[in-house]
Amino acid sequence: MKTDQPLSALFRQGHALRSLEFFPPKDDAGVEALRTTAAALRPLQPDFVSVTYGAGGTTRERTAQVSDLLRCEFGFTVMPHLTCVGHTRAELGEIADRIHAGGFRNIMALRGDPPKGETAFTPFKDGLRYASDLVGLLKARHGDFCLGVGGYPDKHPEAASPEADLANLKRKVDAGAAFITTQLFFDNAAYYRFVEKCRAAGITVPIVPGIMPVLSLKQIQRFTALCGTPLPAVLLRRLEGAAGNPEVVEILGVDWALDQIRDLLAHGAPGYHLYIMNRAKSALALAAGLTA
Repeated sequence: MKTDQPLSALFRQGHALRSLEFFPPKDDAGVEALRTTAAALRPLQPDFVSVTYGAGGTTRERTAQVSDLLRCEFGFTVMPHLTCVGHTRAELGEIADRIHAGGFRNIMALRGDPPKGETAFTPFKDGLRYASDLVGLLKARHGDFCLGVGGYPDKHPEAASPEADLANLKRKVDAGAAFITTQLFFDNAAYYRFVEKCRAAGITVPIVPGIMPVLSLKQIQRFTALCGTPLPAVLLRRLEGAAGNPEVVEILGVDWALDQIRDLLAHGAPGYHLYIMNRAKSALALAAGLTA
């Protein structure tokens, strides 16, 4: 059984890492479409890919299936996500054991969103309340896990204040997280302020910026409303002006993301993580733009 290299070792090499995020499809047809996307993206040779985790049992088994597919068929280093939602402590331990036995050594540890139809997060039975609890459980279960956690440049929507949000993030790192991947943002100044505040708070792990190329105005407005991330006025005007032409919207979205990534790398970001929504086109366009 092949054992993955911990991502912490890659970060120590000092070069900017490129990663992609997939989400598990809901049916077999979606899995085949994802396989096509993965084949198209394999020439990019991402340093790693991640696979999200469905809340409330919707795609949990698919997460394992897609993680195995991307690892075995395409040779990617895969970081499956794991959340606290709908699991007891014992179940989380068993899932961690299965992930470890499969040779995976990297996990994105998240609290997770409340189940559909609920507005507040409630621990499941004797389950965990916070991502920091999950980080602690995973590290206690298998000390060689390399764990990533989420960070919010514009504050988690549920946090009482930016200071409280930062304190929560530090608890996750102190519990054993090796790096942070941010929620999407469209103004690099927000990322730079976030990194500065993290360093001042004693958070020294790599902070990877999460970038989502805009694919449609309606879709990105829904995402930004959920995570509390503002759209810059100039970007919003451009997208609204092209709202009747989806191809132009995608071009504008890729161009904006390309400018973000170039600026981030020029200012020493440890890499970038692309939220690609299981679509190859924008990731390939970004790669072409970055190598031009």
